[in-house]
This record gives sequence, C-alpha cells and structure tokens, in this order.
Amino acid sequence: MREWLKEIRTAAGYSTYKAAKLAGISQSYYASIENGARGNPLNVDVAKKIADALNFEWTRFYDQAG
Repeated sequence: MREWLKEIRTAAGYSTYKAAKLAGISQSYYASIENGARGNPLNVDVAKKIADALNFEWTRFYDQAG
C-alpha cells in the first residue's frame, strides 16, 4: 500500500476519481496503484502523470519507502 500517495491525494482534497482524471488514467487503475495492487514497478509515464496531477516529485514512486 502506498499510504504516502493517499495522504498527498487527500491533503489536496481529491477523490481517487479526481486524481485519476487529472492524471489521465482510469479511477480503478489509480486506486489499484494507491492500494499497491498494481504498479510494482510503476510505469514511468504513469508515475509522471500522477506526480504532475498531485504536485510531487515522480521519483518518489521509486524510493525505497515508496
């Protein structure tokens, strides 16, 4: 689970639907990434889209803690 991603999203006041829409991906795909069910390792393009939408450094997905 990527608790840090959920914290960033909720601090921005976004639902998973809104975050996904801003990133240009489906809500179900976004939710699966946030829950850790998909995306290990996460596609770089998708990581960049989510990071741009939520305003954080995309490399965070690849940090040991991420």
